[in-house]
Amino acid sequence: MSHEKTRNRWEQYQADGFFIQSDPIVPLDLVQRASQGMDQLREGHYETGSPPHSSYWTPGDDPKKLCKIEMPQFANQSIMDLVSYSAIGELAAELTGAEWVQVWWVQLLGKPPVDSDSQTNIGWHQDRNYWGSWEEGSQLFTAWVAISDVTVDCGPMKFLRGSSKWGVLEGSDFYGQDHQAQQSAIGVPEGEQWEEVAAILPPGGVSFHDNLTFHGSGPNLSDSMRRSFAIHLRTEKSRPVDGKRQGLTACIDDNNHCPVIYGEVSNK
Repeated sequence: MSHEKTRNRWEQYQADGFFIQSDPIVPLDLVQRASQGMDQLREGHYETGSPPHSSYWTPGDDPKKLCKIEMPQFANQSIMDLVSYSAIGELAAELTGAEWVQVWWVQLLGKPPVDSDSQTNIGWHQDRNYWGSWEEGSQLFTAWVAISDVTVDCGPMKFLRGSSKWGVLEGSDFYGQDHQAQQSAIGVPEGEQWEEVAAILPPGGVSFHDNLTFHGSGPNLSDSMRRSFAIHLRTEKSRPVDGKRQGLTACIDDNNHCPVIYGEVSNK
């Protein structure tokens, strides 16, 4: 890839706080295997013999409920293969200028089709509000990998352009269902505007967003589950609070499940 194209991508990510890679970078066969792995976890079958971490969703829950499973790569090799796919790390490094990129947390996300009783919106939020295990100023971001065809009608993730520069604001709530009320509560800085951009992605497409970028999603109006994995990443410009491995940083020394997917780490 040309130096100019790389720089243009870097500049776009810095300006917008997100980048949408709509051409697939993950092979379809790997996407399909990871999708099958998702079904196995939802059924309570753990191929590796190890369960995922304690999660919002567990086997036997209402299938109309938002499915959010923490660290699914512990339980399924195909999901681990997806999480560690090198092209994700290469593009992540290109966008952030990182010397190395490591996976430090993963979430399986399944959004079922909307039902009159379902609450499957993802509220407007900044990830930084939930990531207190990391020092302030740590370079943290997310690769969101589409496993199904993410179209306009299935509740795609939406980003607020430029919001990564707004600082940490009140009103962030992952589980918030009333987007309009949230928009009224979030104090957009003077001179900035609320501009939503949807991440429309094919299977194997990826979006990236900074930990301060506001994002959320509405209801799935399609007839099938919206499937994805949120792969949370860090670079050499990140440190756990007081150097401790606890909470969300507990697994960063476990290379088997939190792999370095670009470069080499000299000091974690």
